[in-house]
Amino acid sequence: MKMPKKLNAYCPFCKKHTAQTVERVRKGRASTLTRITRQKLRANGIGNQGKFSKVPGGDKPTKRLNLRYRCGECKKAHNRPGFKAGKFDLVES
Repeated sequence: MKMPKKLNAYCPFCKKHTAQTVERVRKGRASTLTRITRQKLRANGIGNQGKFSKVPGGDKPTKRLNLRYRCGECKKAHNRPGFKAGKFDLVES
């Protein structure tokens, strides 16, 4: 799927349609203080790893995209509910 980098969309902060830039939301660095991370560090690697094993069949063919829309006037950003796409490209319009 191809989507323009700049488009006119509704800004919930300005409460009007403005020119907005679209950027893809990337995954942030995982916290080392979460319970599951500490639980993985305690596992010593002997025997079945249980819930930490990889899912059979690998990754899913399509991923859910999360996009961030940044307003050109107030410079604030908002997200919309993600959608699934196999390929995704941001193109200059």
